[in-house]
Amino acid sequence: MAGLLAGFAALAVAELVAGLVRPAAGPVTVVGGAVIDRTPAAVKDFAIRTFGEDDKTVLQLGILVVLALIAAALGVVALRHRRTGSCGVLLFGLVGATAAVSRPDSRGIGDILPSLLGALAGALVLHVLAGQASRPLAPEGGGGGGGWNRRGFLVAAGVTAVGATSAGLLGRYLTGRQARGAVASRQGLVLPAPASPAPPVPKGVQLRVSGITPFTTPNKDFYRVDTALVVPKVDAGSWRLRIHGKGVPRARTYTLDDLLGRPLIERDITLTCVSNEVGGPYAGNARWLGVRLSDLLAECGVRPPSAGGRADQLVARSVDGMTLGSPVEDVMDGRDAILAVGMNGEPLPFDHGFPVRMVVPGLYGYVSACKWIEDIELTTFDAYDPYWVKRKWARRAPVKTQSRIDTPKPFARPAAGTVTVAGVAWAQHRGITRVEIQVDDGPWQDADLAAQDTVDTWRQWSYRWQAAPGGHNLTVRATDGTGRVQTERRTRTVPDGASGRHSVFVTVT
Repeated sequence: MAGLLAGFAALAVAELVAGLVRPAAGPVTVVGGAVIDRTPAAVKDFAIRTFGEDDKTVLQLGILVVLALIAAALGVVALRHRRTGSCGVLLFGLVGATAAVSRPDSRGIGDILPSLLGALAGALVLHVLAGQASRPLAPEGGGGGGGWNRRGFLVAAGVTAVGATSAGLLGRYLTGRQARGAVASRQGLVLPAPASPAPPVPKGVQLRVSGITPFTTPNKDFYRVDTALVVPKVDAGSWRLRIHGKGVPRARTYTLDDLLGRPLIERDITLTCVSNEVGGPYAGNARWLGVRLSDLLAECGVRPPSAGGRADQLVARSVDGMTLGSPVEDVMDGRDAILAVGMNGEPLPFDHGFPVRMVVPGLYGYVSACKWIEDIELTTFDAYDPYWVKRKWARRAPVKTQSRIDTPKPFARPAAGTVTVAGVAWAQHRGITRVEIQVDDGPWQDADLAAQDTVDTWRQWSYRWQAAPGGHNLTVRATDGTGRVQTERRTRTVPDGASGRHSVFVTVT
């Protein structure tokens, strides 16, 4: 109990100090970030497959469980060796401080204060509580020592619990107060009308099939895969974007008002995460509003390599230190690469990069979709490896042609007769021209395609299957706008995205 209370006090005081210094410097956040950074790609891939968007919650709970176990062990040690137990708490403070200053978004020496001051408070609490737990009571009438000082320990424990809870709540309040400014800036943001609206969505892009993925993904349902343990909440008024680097003769810094004052474009674009397994959920389609990225780069004097430009890689940096590398040629080849400020008719949600993020059709998110962006540096692929490339992912990652069966679900038991098989297919910036279905080992049959919006959006499809009783395997494949058929070769997500064909097994009754 002494150890657990000491650990609680340490985290509570650290929360309070982080609220005063910088919320992102809290020990759980910085240690969690360090764990994420050092986790092998295969393990991250497993965590995303297993826990989905809850992977960070699981990591935070895991850190707290480990800390609780260590705190309890230190409490046991402190009963016999108080100094050793207290020094153990201080050691973990040093671990947190080291993690804080090693983070890519570190703001300097001040980031060590939450971990160090929290550990100091925890060590002091453990020293006092262990002393009360091991202090003998004098028996009535004098003489030798009696049992441990239960009353003194309980009083000290109660004071610790109340004080730590108060410190933690105050820390949460201070952290929330800083976030409230960012929330207010988003609520007060009025998006201008686009100078170039998205073309009207053709009739028939949304099939009337129960169970099929909607053509437009609502913001609340749009997938989120990133390494941010705590979602950054950036105040729109203080946000800045710097464009600089190799081959940038006119470096510039932009405010959000600068971007909103420019002609904005609106486009429907499907995004896909490289961690998406075959048939997986990490793809979504939204209507994005923003500034054409190529226009900003040209304004700064940037030229693509094909026009003699010196830089072939654009490195985008997020406020949390994440770095993503995109081919300069791709973002300046005429595709609708944008710095987005809006998503489905509203300012970007915080989960999806408010106030500004990158959106580049045709590239996986880890090389293009930088959220909470604050810096763009022009460089070369030879000179710099971004975050994921350092972890053995590919430097260049065009989206692979994929298709998915949404209905019927795996192991469904539809009735014999006509069964509608339906889903979505995507090959951003190439488009989908054909989808085929195979039942068991039979011939490939053409599915009916929904209307196509643009080559940068996914496309729905359906197939009316005359289902006979028994177990059946359904497989789908797509053909993109270049005529290339989706490969049957099965690969994992690392290093440049999964490939293969999606299948579901059903039992017809």
